[in-house]
Amino acid sequence: MSLVGNKSIRFLSFHPELYHQFRALLIGTRCIKLHQSPVKQRHILPSTFINIKRSTFSRRNNTDIKMTCEKYSIEERGQLNTLSYRIFIKQGEHVINPWHDIPLFACENSKIYNMIVEIPRFSNAKMEMATKEAGAPIKQDEKKGIPRFVHNIFPFRGYPWNYGALSQTWEDPNHIDNHTNAKGDNDPIDVIEIGSKQHKAGDVVKVKALGIVALLDEGETDWKVLAIDVTDPMASQVNDVEDVEKFFPGVIAHSIQWFTVYKVPAGKPLNKFAFDGKCQNAAFAHKIIAETHEFWKALIKEKSPSLNTECFEAGAAFEADRTKFDSLPGSHAPLHVPAVYSPSVDDVFYYNGSN
Repeated sequence: MSLVGNKSIRFLSFHPELYHQFRALLIGTRCIKLHQSPVKQRHILPSTFINIKRSTFSRRNNTDIKMTCEKYSIEERGQLNTLSYRIFIKQGEHVINPWHDIPLFACENSKIYNMIVEIPRFSNAKMEMATKEAGAPIKQDEKKGIPRFVHNIFPFRGYPWNYGALSQTWEDPNHIDNHTNAKGDNDPIDVIEIGSKQHKAGDVVKVKALGIVALLDEGETDWKVLAIDVTDPMASQVNDVEDVEKFFPGVIAHSIQWFTVYKVPAGKPLNKFAFDGKCQNAAFAHKIIAETHEFWKALIKEKSPSLNTECFEAGAAFEADRTKFDSLPGSHAPLHVPAVYSPSVDDVFYYNGSN
């Protein structure tokens, strides 16, 4: 299979042992020709590996942070892997709009945020909050009426982290960012959560921001907040970009690589970044998050918004109706057995550095 014209794609040198582990994982799946690139054998001493121990997590520090402990749950409707699928978020017994009704902060004093997980780590389905629908349920994105799946680009499988968004934020498409010289992408601010747990779509996870990357996605500003679940074993030891480099070596560089090439298999050009692709620190991340929170505050007060802003938030121009919201899941088909997706979703692409 070719990518652009007759160009094949593959990644640059990758450690042989990791290659063999990845190849073993792919046995039995339908892949594009899997060839090992010639690399020099390297010997890595065991002491150079980062050993994450659960004992490093400070439970005492965690209890010192007083956070909102709201009970959120999900109700699934329709059929997974089709455009009928929806995940509604509930608080107690009632349907809410997770984008608008879940507070940005789980603990404002400690700058702990609420992340809404849309895409579990290592999965391919491109899921997102339906910001134009009442209740903003999570649904699968589409292209030309077909459900979207992100391509596997070696050595990655789907999304390399838990992916989602921070509630009560918005990247204003009418605002030209001073740092990127580009308008916002009209979505809540995105989060990549790098912890050890694979979360589920619809989970509401308390995270702390460690840094932020300014992706320029097809000419729009698309911030990516680097974050970690506060209950992760390593959460007490990572607070900024330098800590990520120390305890999660390679995560930032490979995340930049993934965002750079992930649309190439679909025939699109490489993505670009502001700041020469460098991850900005936690303080800068907090600043950008605060800015997008202010944009969101203005959005829900607009009389003619382009997105659905029905919610239970005080001061919103469109106050949600409880009866209407609780009946939203019933307007969709009951949950069905997941549909079988195309075998091409498991194809693997390689990038050779030319595009």
